[in-house]
Amino acid sequence: MTAAPRELPPKVTVLSGGVGGARFIQGVQRLRERTGSDTEITVIANTGDDIWLHGLKVCPDLDTVMYTLGDGIDTDRGWGRKDETWHAKEELAAYGVEPTWFGLGDRDLATHLVRTQMLDAGYPLSAVTEALCRRWLAPAHGQGLRLLPMSDDRVETHIVIDDPESGERRAVHFQEYWIRHQAAVPAHSVVAIGADKATPAPGVLEAIAAADLLVIAPSNPYVSIAPILAARGIRDAVAQRSVPCVAVSPLISGRAVKGPADQMLATLAGGTSPKHVARCYEGLIDALVVDESDVLDLEGLGSVRPIVARTLMRDADARRRLAATALGGVPA
Repeated sequence: MTAAPRELPPKVTVLSGGVGGARFIQGVQRLRERTGSDTEITVIANTGDDIWLHGLKVCPDLDTVMYTLGDGIDTDRGWGRKDETWHAKEELAAYGVEPTWFGLGDRDLATHLVRTQMLDAGYPLSAVTEALCRRWLAPAHGQGLRLLPMSDDRVETHIVIDDPESGERRAVHFQEYWIRHQAAVPAHSVVAIGADKATPAPGVLEAIAAADLLVIAPSNPYVSIAPILAARGIRDAVAQRSVPCVAVSPLISGRAVKGPADQMLATLAGGTSPKHVARCYEGLIDALVVDESDVLDLEGLGSVRPIVARTLMRDADARRRLAATALGGVPA
C-alpha cells in the first residue's frame, strides 16, 4: 500500500479530461480531506470535447468533473447524472430529430440550458463554469478546489476516419467517433479545430505558473490533454515550469480502462507501452505513474522517472492512494 505524502504541495494544478481524470481529481480531493491539508487544487479541464446539440452547449469533461466531485455523477457509467431519466431524448427521437446517437438526460439537460442561457447573455465559459460550480463544488469543497475550462474560445476535437458507410476519409467530431462509431474505426489523425487561435481562459496560465506541482491526470493524451496543450501558451507554460510535472498513464497492461486511448496510441504513437505514453508528453513531464502490471515494460522512458503503483481506481480508497502516489512520489 502506498503511504500518503507527509505534506502535500501547497498548490496543485491538474490537467484533466474524461472519466479517469475526474476520478483521479476526486482522489486528490479525498487525500486533501484525509490529511487535513489546505492544499489548493486547480483543475484545467479539456473543452475540445464540447459540442452544440439541439441548440445547447454541452461540455462533457467540465460536467464530468463537476458531477463527480459534487456527488451527482452516475457512478456506474462514470458520466451523466445519477437517477437520470430520458424522456426528452425519447421525445426528440419520436420527432425524428438528429442526432439520435447522442442522448441528453433530463437532469443533465438543466445544466446545458443554464449554461447556454448564460453564454447567450454574454458571459464567457469560464464565468459560466464558475457559476455552475457554486452549486456543485463550493458547498463541499469551498475555495480549495477550482475548475477552469482550458479556454473561453470554441475548440472542437475532430477525428479523421474512413467512414464506415461510404468508405471515404472524413473528419468527425470526437463525440460522433466515440459514441456513434464506438471508436471501432481507426483514427488516422486528431485535430483540435480552433486550438491554434484559442487563448487560455482567465486563471489558466496563472494556475500553471503558481503551482508547486503539475499533474497530468490519467486521461487520453490525444483527445483530452493535447487540446489543452494546443491552446496558445499552455504548452510553453508547462514546458517552462520550475516545478515537477507528473503524468499518470491512462493504460494498464496496454489497455484503456475506459475510452479509446489504447486504440489511438496503437495507431498514432505506434504502441501502448509506458514509453509510448511518455512520448506524448515529451519535454513536459518529469515522472510517469504506471501500473504495477507494466513494471517489466519500462524501457525507453529516457529521463522520465517511472513511478510504479496500482492505478486501477476501483473505489474511493484506490483513487486516494493513486493521488497519494502522484503527489508524493515526485522527483526531488
